[in-house]
Formats: sequence, structure tokens, C-alpha cells
Amino acid sequence: MKLYIDADACPVKGEALRVAERHRAEVFLVCNGGLRPVPDPLVHVIVVDQGPDVADMWIAERAGPGDICVTGDLPLAAKCVEAGALVLNHNGDEFTEANIGQKLATRDLMADLRASDPFMAGKGRAFSKADRSRFLERLEKAMRQAGR
Repeated sequence: MKLYIDADACPVKGEALRVAERHRAEVFLVCNGGLRPVPDPLVHVIVVDQGPDVADMWIAERAGPGDICVTGDLPLAAKCVEAGALVLNHNGDEFTEANIGQKLATRDLMADLRASDPFMAGKGRAFSKADRSRFLERLEKAMRQAGR
């Protein structure tokens, strides 16, 4: 079992690392730079080249059955789900074959709405303590399932 974290702008890196440490899971923090090294030998900070979706491509090429991916990026989530990985959003929502299509369609619709109405920009919901708690609970459950 490997845990892949789309680490650029991920609000739950610390929480994910704590859960992974309890389960002795290998972790890959994938980013474009700016992360400090982690002293745990099971945690790898992967710095990819600058550019759109380079970190996503690195993760998508490696994640597979038995692995867990943490990302808020829906196209990356879709690729990881297709590859057989369990995928969690930062708030603990799971991306699955049953829901990823709808989530991608909603994302596209909202992008169109924001483009047509400049007053909609930045109207997303703030990340909350409840989101963080739900993420921790769901990641713990996912780690237990993947470890079986």
C-alpha cells in the first residue's frame, strides 16, 4: 500500500502523514517545490518540474490497486479511480467509479457559470474543522481496508 498526496495546496498533509505513520505506509508527497524534507524514511518528497499537471501525471502513472491517493484535482482523481486506487478529497469525500463522472460534469458546469458571472468568483465553501475531522476518519478507514 502506498499513499500518494497531491501536495501542492493540500490542507491535510500533516494529518495524512500521521495516519500513514501509524500504518507504516510508504508516502509520496508530490509537488512543484516548496516542501521541506520529512525525516521519516517511508516519506518521499517528490519535486517535479514546473508546469501544468506535472505532479498529477507523476501520481497517475504510479497509483494503482491497493494504493490511496489524496487530491482535490478531479481529472487526477478520475485517472486514479480508473487505475484502481482508492481516492479521497481533502474533506474526506471518496471519489469512486459511481460518482466521478458526475463530479467532473459538475466541475465543468461550475467553471462555465463562473466564466459567465464574474461575481461568482471565490464563492466556494471554506475548509472547516469538520472537513479535517472527516478526512482523518475516512483515511484511517481506507488505510485499514488497504492493509488487509
